[in-house]
Amino acid sequence: MKKIPLVILLFCSFLFAQTEIKTHEVYFETDQFEIPPTEHYRLLLFLSEIETLDIKKVSIYGFTDDRGSDSYNLVLSQNRANSIKTIFSNNEFDESIITNVDGKGEVLLKLVKEEDIHKIRGLNRKVEIIVEPYNPSRVQKVVDKKPKVEDIIKGELKAGDKFTLDNILFKTGYSKLLPESKATLESIAQALLERKDIYFTIQGHVCCTQNSRDAIDRKTKKRNLSVARAKYIYDFLAKKGVNKRRMKYVGMRRKFPLGGEPKFDRRVEILVTYVGEVNQRN
Repeated sequence: MKKIPLVILLFCSFLFAQTEIKTHEVYFETDQFEIPPTEHYRLLLFLSEIETLDIKKVSIYGFTDDRGSDSYNLVLSQNRANSIKTIFSNNEFDESIITNVDGKGEVLLKLVKEEDIHKIRGLNRKVEIIVEPYNPSRVQKVVDKKPKVEDIIKGELKAGDKFTLDNILFKTGYSKLLPESKATLESIAQALLERKDIYFTIQGHVCCTQNSRDAIDRKTKKRNLSVARAKYIYDFLAKKGVNKRRMKYVGMRRKFPLGGEPKFDRRVEILVTYVGEVNQRN
C-alpha cells in the first residue's frame, strides 16, 4: 500500500510532462529571414513533437543581433517571426492558435570575451517559439454517428453525390494514413469492389494553409499534399482491385474548409461522377 502514493506521483508527473509549455529557437544568418536548411529540419522535428498536443496557443517572437538601426532590426525581426508562422501554416497547424507573431528587434550584446562576440550575435539572430498546451487536455467532443461509408456506397447514388471518407485521417503534414484508418479503408475498398457501377473522383483536402494554397508534403517537400492524399487512396483502392478506369483523383488544396477541428480538414471525399451499367463506360 505504501507504493501507491509514489505511483500516483509518477503518473501525475507524466501528465504534467505531456502538457507543460514547449519552447524552441530557430537561428538565422546575418540580415536573413529565410530559414537555413538545418534549422528548417530542426523545426520540423519540433512540429512533429507538438502536433499531438491539445494546443491552447502559440507565440512567435523574432529577434536580431545588436547591429543595424532600430527600424531595420524591427522589420527584420518581424520578417523572421512571419517566416516561422508560414512554416506552421504550410505544415497544417491551425493559425487560430497562433496568438502572437511579433518582431522584438535587437537583443543587446553581452560582452563576455572578445572572441565570443560572433557566437553571441549568432545566438541573438533567432525566433523564439512558445507552445502552451491546455492543462489538462480538453475532452474530445463526441461526434454524432453518421451512416457508414460502406452503407452509402451500397445505397442509392446519383452523379453529383459527395461523401466524406469518415475515419480516414492523415498524419499532420503527410499523405500517410493514421493506423486506425486502415481497417475502414479496407471495408470501403470491399464495398466498391461489390458495387461496380459507380465512377468517381477522389478529392484530397488539407487544413490550415493560407490563401487556399496546398500544404507541403513533409516526405517529398513538394507543395502538393492534397493531391498526394487523394493519390494514396487511389493507389490503395487500385491495389485492392478497383478498376482504375472508374477512378480519378484530384487535390482540392484548402478551398473548402469545414470550419471545425483542423484534423477533419485533412480529409478525402468521393464525388460520384457516373452511376450506370459497366458496359456503357467501356
